[in-house]
Amino acid sequence: MKKIINAFPVIKYAVIIVRTFIITPSIATRLQRLISYFSDLMRYRRLQQNTTYSLNVTDLFPRIHDKTPNQYIDPIYFLQGCWCARKIFEARPAYHYDVASQAIMVGIVSQFTPTTMIDIRPLSLSLPGLSFIRGDVTNLPFKDREIHSLSSICVIEHIGLGRYGDELDPFGTEKAARELSRVLAPHGSLYISVPVDKENKIYFNAHRAFTRDYIINLFQDFSLIEERYIYGRDMCDAYDVTKGFGTGLYHFKKR
Repeated sequence: MKKIINAFPVIKYAVIIVRTFIITPSIATRLQRLISYFSDLMRYRRLQQNTTYSLNVTDLFPRIHDKTPNQYIDPIYFLQGCWCARKIFEARPAYHYDVASQAIMVGIVSQFTPTTMIDIRPLSLSLPGLSFIRGDVTNLPFKDREIHSLSSICVIEHIGLGRYGDELDPFGTEKAARELSRVLAPHGSLYISVPVDKENKIYFNAHRAFTRDYIINLFQDFSLIEERYIYGRDMCDAYDVTKGFGTGLYHFKKR
């Protein structure tokens, strides 16, 4: 099917448009869930009421997508966030820096290790133990070999694709890797994660994906301390090219 789509540019771009505007969940699913909401509301009103509370029409607040058989969780962000937080907790650095990882993970890390987060988009709230510096991963506001503990989880694959307001740059990933290397002190730890695939690819403008060898070569001045891989909902110890797309988690130490 992919070969057929790629052979005809009109079909290829039609698929892109459909992917962009498709409604998930569908209109039919939304309508079904809204009907279920009002059914629950009517049944609730028929029950003996707890007079401690008022129930007014103006206060109705439909949350129609949460009645699911299982709790939804993004396996990649959950597993990689837990992995990174555990590594930092076990290392117990005096201070930690993070470049543009998911804010929830960074906030949790900051509660047991004082942390500074660097991103092109400012945080909209404050938290004890967490400070923020506005900065670009391709031009970090730090001296050479200044940082001893550094993370950048699911970040460098995005750089230069414009998804988050950054400048378009076909070499964004490579520039980000060099900058992370520049600021890390000798024997300092770097925790990163990136999409992995059977070949280097661009999924414009979502992210790039890399082979294991390419990532290792990007950080050739480092020793590889640990690597883990997420395929589907499972975390594995080894890179498996036959499984195709996944997420690689790497703990490097600067030589």
